[in-house]
Amino acid sequence: MQLEDLQVVLKVAEFRSITAAARHLDMQMATASAAVKRVESALGVELFVRTTRHLRLSSAGERYLPQCEAALSMLDQAKQTMRNDLDIISGEIRIAVSSDLGRNLAIPWINEFMEHHPDVTLRAHISDSNVDFYRDALDMALRYGPPSDSNLYGFKICNVPRIIGASPEYIEQHGIPLHPKDLVNHKGLFYQLQGILNDTWLLSEGDQSHKVKPKANCAANDGDLVRRWCVAGKGVAIKSCLDIASDLLKGRIVPLLSEYDIQQGELWLVCPSRQSITPTVRLLRDLFRERSKALLTSLVEKGMLDKAVLDDGHING
Repeated sequence: MQLEDLQVVLKVAEFRSITAAARHLDMQMATASAAVKRVESALGVELFVRTTRHLRLSSAGERYLPQCEAALSMLDQAKQTMRNDLDIISGEIRIAVSSDLGRNLAIPWINEFMEHHPDVTLRAHISDSNVDFYRDALDMALRYGPPSDSNLYGFKICNVPRIIGASPEYIEQHGIPLHPKDLVNHKGLFYQLQGILNDTWLLSEGDQSHKVKPKANCAANDGDLVRRWCVAGKGVAIKSCLDIASDLLKGRIVPLLSEYDIQQGELWLVCPSRQSITPTVRLLRDLFRERSKALLTSLVEKGMLDKAVLDDGHING
């Protein structure tokens, strides 16, 4: 009996569907069905009761599969312990990243990592929406903000100031806003997530806050598209300084209203559990911290960010 077949059986039991399990495991339905039949044949019992529309565990399946799941979990833990002890850097990186950060920074960083560790492979999930670690079969997510679920485990990578910016071409045509209220006369490039349009911006200076709503010009649920619009001179955008670091350093985007503060974010590497933190994850964590700090330092040296952003006193693990 193959361990891979048992893993298929457990997924079929979890989803109550061979089709759904096959989709989750990225295999043909016929392959998953054959794996179930091989396990049942080896055991001499049927683990599932099948009808034309439904699939449920048989009484034998209800007794056998929990023990099977526990055994496989112990094997996985033993394998992980061995890899941790030997510092083996191998296997598949299954990571979720946002569109802008992923395409322009994180994936190139991981590609470089893989050149030094040829036994590592990559499966990237590019999306600006929060992911479900279990539904999407992911090992980690690089995203803005700490984990909101207490069952998740995360490492803070860096502080991430947000910047209002526009292209030199846009500024030449429409002028520079000198006060937040001036933004109402400018074309806004907005980010939309889960149906919520972020078209109202909050800026502060000392104790004073300014809530402004620029004129809507373009909106998208893809952060990279908003960045591209900004570089192309379509309007003014608020972006993470990491997402537009290269554009800022090369002069494709110019910071605006720098004397005003915008709520700062944080970049985190989030894992589904402590057990999922492998030597590979730790090395990637260190790589992300090193690369992001280098970008932030460059922006500080150019006078685009305050050096306080480099304070990593709260970065642990």
